[in-house]
Amino acid sequence: MSPAARRPILVTGLPRSGTSWTGRMLAAGGEVVYVNEPLNPQHPPGRCPGVLRATVTHRFQYICDDNAAGWLPAFRDTVALRYRFLPELRANRSPYDLARLLRYGTAFTLGRLTRRRALLDDPFAVLSAGWFAARLGCTVIALERDPVSFVASWQRLGWTVYFHELLEQPLLVRDHPALLGLRALVGSQDRVLKAATLWRVTHDILARTPGIHLVRYEDLAADPVRGFRRLYGHADLAWSAAAERRVRRACSGPAGRDRGFAWSGLSRTAFRPMDSRLALDGAARGLTPAEVDRIRELTAGSVRPDNR
Repeated sequence: MSPAARRPILVTGLPRSGTSWTGRMLAAGGEVVYVNEPLNPQHPPGRCPGVLRATVTHRFQYICDDNAAGWLPAFRDTVALRYRFLPELRANRSPYDLARLLRYGTAFTLGRLTRRRALLDDPFAVLSAGWFAARLGCTVIALERDPVSFVASWQRLGWTVYFHELLEQPLLVRDHPALLGLRALVGSQDRVLKAATLWRVTHDILARTPGIHLVRYEDLAADPVRGFRRLYGHADLAWSAAAERRVRRACSGPAGRDRGFAWSGLSRTAFRPMDSRLALDGAARGLTPAEVDRIRELTAGSVRPDNR
C-alpha cells in the first residue's frame, strides 16, 4: 500500500463551491469515513468534541504553526478516527446529539478497525488548507466555482460575509497582509461587492498555497464521471464499478432548488442528487447583466493557480 493510500483527505473551498458534493462522491467507493465540517462554528455540524476536541472561534478559522498547539493533537485524533465519546456525551444537548454520537462514534470506530481513511469535508478550512497538507499530511482538494456563479448562489440564499471575522485573526492578517484592504468593507451592505471580494482574496490565497490540488467546480459538473475518476486517482482511491455507478446516479438526478443545506441522515450538508450538467445552466440566475459585468471586473486579474 502506497503512503498516499493512508493519507487523510481534506475537501475544501468556499461555501457553495461544491465541497459537499465532491466529498460525498469521493466517499462513494467505500474507502473513507466522511466527516462533515468539523470547523463549522455552528452546531450542528460543528462544536462536536467527539469529532474535534478543540474550540472553534471564527468562521474560516486560521490555523498555522504558531497557533497549532491545540489544533494539531485535536486534528490528529480526528484524522486517525479516534472518537472522543466522553467529551461528546458531556456536551450532548438533545436526543439528536445522542443519535449523532452513536452514528459518528460507530463510523469512527469501524473505520479505524477496517483501516479506512478520514475524509474531511470542510469549507471553513479553506484558508488553512496549506497547514492541513503540510502538518497533517492531508491530500487537499480545493474546489473553486466561477465567481459569477458563486456570487449568484450567495445572493439567492441571502448570504453575506462578515469580514471582521477574518480581520480579528492576527496570524491570518500577518500571513496574508492583503486582507487589510478588507477593512473598508466592514459594515458594508453591498453583498455583491463583499461576496466577489471574498472570492478574489480566497482565490489568491489558494493560488499561492503549495501542496493543494485546485479543481474547478464547473469542470467536475460538466463531466462528473471523468472528473471524479481523476480525483480518485489523485487521492489514491480505487475507482470501482460500484463507485462509478453511484457517481452516475448521484449526478444525473433532477436539478433541485438552490437551498443552503439539506438533511442527509444526521448530517447537515449542501449535497443532494442532481443533474450536474443542468446545474450549470442559469448559473447567473438572479443577477442583472450589470451585476455580472461588475463581478467579472471585481475578480479579474486574480493570481493564476499553481497546482502542485
